[in-house]
Amino acid sequence: MFFDEISSKKLKSIMNNSINLIDVRDNYSYSLGTIDNSINIPANLLLSNPSSYLDKNKKYYIFCNSGNTSFKVCNYLSRLNYDVVNIVDGYQGYRDSI
Repeated sequence: MFFDEISSKKLKSIMNNSINLIDVRDNYSYSLGTIDNSINIPANLLLSNPSSYLDKNKKYYIFCNSGNTSFKVCNYLSRLNYDVVNIVDGYQGYRDSI
């Protein structure tokens, strides 16, 4: 594994407007609720053309609903030398902890 992982609880302790937080769920799920200050880039779009969305000089915190899809996304992106961090418990963990 070439990327870090953190919990949503840890994410809360480092959250501010300057972190790059990406929700890789579909647009409909994103519209129902998300983590503050995140942007929505569905996994299929992000994986098909990451250079359109990401800068290799920045760190990105990536989440999905439960952590499974974001793990796969982070695994792929880290192999392309993107600096990514998986939120292991996803939006569900974040929502459950607020």
